[in-house]
Amino acid sequence: MSVTTGGYIDNHALRLSVAPMMDWTDSHCRVFHRLLAPHARLYSEMVHANAVLLGDRARLLAMDPCEHPVALQLGGSAPALLAQAARIGADWGYDEINLNCGCPSDRVQAGRFGACLMREPRLVADSVAAMIAACSVPVTVKCRLGVDDDHEWERFIAFIDTIAEAGCRMFVVHARNAWLQGLSPKENREVPPLRYDWAYRLKRERPQLQVVVNGGIADADEATAHLQHVDGAMLGRAAYHTPYLLHQLDVQWFGGVLRSRAELLRAYRPYVEAQLARGVFLKHITRHLLGLFAGQPGGRAFRQILSEGAHLSGADWSLIERALSLTEREHFPA
Repeated sequence: MSVTTGGYIDNHALRLSVAPMMDWTDSHCRVFHRLLAPHARLYSEMVHANAVLLGDRARLLAMDPCEHPVALQLGGSAPALLAQAARIGADWGYDEINLNCGCPSDRVQAGRFGACLMREPRLVADSVAAMIAACSVPVTVKCRLGVDDDHEWERFIAFIDTIAEAGCRMFVVHARNAWLQGLSPKENREVPPLRYDWAYRLKRERPQLQVVVNGGIADADEATAHLQHVDGAMLGRAAYHTPYLLHQLDVQWFGGVLRSRAELLRAYRPYVEAQLARGVFLKHITRHLLGLFAGQPGGRAFRQILSEGAHLSGADWSLIERALSLTEREHFPA
């Protein structure tokens, strides 16, 4: 049968990406990550299709033009609603619509979306087909290897094949199972064993598909090693807690000049001051900066100053400069 594909993403653009992370990857975070990694593909937090249709889109879909390429991740399991939400996301300027089939939280299960959808491949395929038909940007899927004690390769590849037949050509594989009973979302990111070999095998056996691996990638060497087997590496917690890693990888993989942490942060100043002028509180921005000097001299003081001062009334860029001065004093003592 003929299949309408969900759009092509250049392989070069898939090499480095930052995972969608609830309560973390908002627009302030993504603008900061874009400064660090001009070539990275960025993802929104997961937004439920119903929220897109009925909620405050100006808040939920907020995006700065500098964020491109940026994807909107949707949650949901109703094909018609997902199609409408995908169309709206594309109209708002998102470069990709990604369907979440990997989140293991109780709230997600109760709403019949996220990782539990891996047990309903036909429904996912119908949803993907409807989303592809509704919008002109690529439609992709982020999934796990399986649910609970599903450890059969045949079940995993059948899920992938069913979705691929619906037109999806790019899969982000969080290379561990999701446990829907007995583990918290945090434990689900740490306890189930990683099996990158399944993502590698998927790329070998389905070379026509684009495969990005996600889960537990902690440093530059590990991220680089994945590129020998799949099309890209997606960083999650490492990108957030040690964001300078994004800059190092971007320079290593795409070229350019390695800039200092302070230089990169000062390049963020125009955006920060523009947001403050709009009435945004500094604390909503600086929470994404706390890991910039992780493991560096003065890093603890940098984090402490921002954590203690950003919530105070009238806090502005001068607080960030004060935090930066401590790191510079550590690096260049008098």
